[in-house]
Amino acid sequence: MTSTASGASAIEGRLPVPKRGEVSTLLLMPAGARALYVLAHGAGAGMRHPFMEAIAQRLATHGIGTLRYQFPAMEAKSGRTDPEPVALATVQAAVAAGRVAAGDLPMIAGGKSYGGRMTSRAAAAEPLEGVAGLAFLGFPLHPAGQPATTRADHLDLVPIPMLFLQGTRDALADLGLLRPVLSRLGGRATLRVIEDADHSFHVPKRTGRSDDAVLDELATAIAGWWDGLA
Repeated sequence: MTSTASGASAIEGRLPVPKRGEVSTLLLMPAGARALYVLAHGAGAGMRHPFMEAIAQRLATHGIGTLRYQFPAMEAKSGRTDPEPVALATVQAAVAAGRVAAGDLPMIAGGKSYGGRMTSRAAAAEPLEGVAGLAFLGFPLHPAGQPATTRADHLDLVPIPMLFLQGTRDALADLGLLRPVLSRLGGRATLRVIEDADHSFHVPKRTGRSDDAVLDELATAIAGWWDGLA
């Protein structure tokens, strides 16, 4: 257990994944929490990446706890992502663990880039029990330099509200392609555009903004969206 700048305590744990052994988890639950966010990492960095640490702490200041977890390939430091069935089973296992950790608290799920997309794939395949909405920190609509929308086709099958936090310089999500997709989803989809941010939510110094300010904006946007749902 480690204390954080938010005043919450991070509790390490283990999560059994069917046929893949166990992976690590990190639960950050602030006093007086009003929701729990089951938060998955991106393809290239695990749950302890500075971005993941920072957004978890900022969400804690808004009364939103987080349950971070590793995908098995990241846990094994294999340098690749898991086959999709393994990733989806991991998401389902994390959500089940989240229900236990949350108790009577409502839950949201999602994550950074790949982790968010795998969460939406899981939600499209079968209901994520207890999850009231999905929040994506940079939905990876397409590979860099290969604009397309096929990665979003499954979103039509996701029955719960979704929040898309997207930077205007995100090379993995052309906003001109993403906006029509979200329009198709109707009231289930909310887009929050982060000016000048790239896929990692970095902003150029010339803008006069800092990455810390962007992190604050992201956390505030998630908390505000949750308030609207709740």
